[in-house]
Amino acid sequence: MKLYQVRKGQFVYFNNELHRVYSVKPIYKQSVHLVRLKDLTQHLTNASKVEIYKPQHLDSFIFNHKAYTLNKDKKAEEGDHILITNPSPDYMDHYSLNEIEIVSSVEPKGVITNKSNGVKHSEYILMVLGRDQDSHPIDYFDSNLAVDDLSGNESDQPAKSIQGEMPNIGDVYKKRGGDHTNEAMVVAINGETIFLGNNLELSLNELNNSEIWEFQYSLLGE
Repeated sequence: MKLYQVRKGQFVYFNNELHRVYSVKPIYKQSVHLVRLKDLTQHLTNASKVEIYKPQHLDSFIFNHKAYTLNKDKKAEEGDHILITNPSPDYMDHYSLNEIEIVSSVEPKGVITNKSNGVKHSEYILMVLGRDQDSHPIDYFDSNLAVDDLSGNESDQPAKSIQGEMPNIGDVYKKRGGDHTNEAMVVAINGETIFLGNNLELSLNELNNSEIWEFQYSLLGE
């Protein structure tokens, strides 16, 4: 597969398991950066080793250790997970293909997510907790193969235990609480350590704690 065919947000199969592309870095040998959906671990590979998949109505898969079924016929309610399959963000919103976000509130034309994005009802598919009896499991490219049947390493670089998606350089986060809010931009990433402006150094788990840090926007984009 050509590198230009792979882009941020796509669902892909890598080593038979379902992943989401969170970044494509053409200058690196392992240019495709992935998050495995079942446990949110990070993997690095190249375009020749992935197969693209477009999620559809009644597909089911494990996300962060829980099973969900996609349902395009239902609208989201507060607390639901949504998969953004048809992104058309306004200039104040910052989301991309196949991002998974949690609904904070529901409005007539759409929802507001936990990342303060306004997403129209036509832009997402609802993720219903559990596997529907009519669902089509998409966890594996070949359902006859279990994870333990795979041989070899998942990538040339060992997987890392990462809770949540990796941010990108230029992403701006706001710290909640305290006497005042504090915004800082991601300036460097080293493994699971995230470096923000103002000399802040956080683990990925800390940055993905929505009670403390809230994603705002990206200055650089991709």
